[in-house]
Amino acid sequence: MVRNIVLSVAILCAAGTIQAQNLQLHFDSRNSLYGDKVAPINYLTATFEMFKPDQWGSTFMFVDCDFNFDKLNPGLAYAEIAREFKIGDFPLLPHIEYNGGLGLVRGTGSGFSIPSSYLGGVGYPFQLGNFFMSTYVAYKLNAFKELSHDAQWTLTWNSTLANGKISLGGFLDIWSENKNRLGTGDVEGKKMVLLSEPQCWYNITSQFAIGTEVELSYNFVNGNGPDKFYAIPTIATKWNF
Repeated sequence: MVRNIVLSVAILCAAGTIQAQNLQLHFDSRNSLYGDKVAPINYLTATFEMFKPDQWGSTFMFVDCDFNFDKLNPGLAYAEIAREFKIGDFPLLPHIEYNGGLGLVRGTGSGFSIPSSYLGGVGYPFQLGNFFMSTYVAYKLNAFKELSHDAQWTLTWNSTLANGKISLGGFLDIWSENKNRLGTGDVEGKKMVLLSEPQCWYNITSQFAIGTEVELSYNFVNGNGPDKFYAIPTIATKWNF
């Protein structure tokens, strides 16, 4: 659901002991907005995030669980884990990443695997005003039925405003992949996929927040269907550990 890296790697690594983890619960309204072709129901998504820097770099991971199966049981689990490495004072950070997950087809109980992807590239953390930001470019191997050799560019951001009461964060991904994800038919060529999930939180306490996330996507929802842009907001709560 989110890849909200909390602070830039350089500043966190300099701090040495700073780390962050949180648990989020989102109400997803995509069925009300776009109907059964996008999702048969509205549902809840639980997200656990962790970001941990150390003297050698940083590790980031998250796990999403969609409660979109029959009787609102868990129907999809998706995870990403990424590692960036510090090399002395060199400004670019080698970046490796894995993405993948499992799901169930509502109404049938049959299972499916979300095609894994493997990334390797370089990242660069920087600060822009009050925003701590990071970007990376990477080679991306999508493990479709026919392997898809691609590229991805990612930008993440985070900022705290109003004396700590407002937090902004999120990410923007742009990548390429084969049009024929399923390996059927005679569809050929590449397509571009865009996914961004900006977040805005009101921090009631240092640990508890309420807010929203907006999933902005092109060629991502219904990935085997026609090109289309979607904007899907959520209502959310967050607990920082």
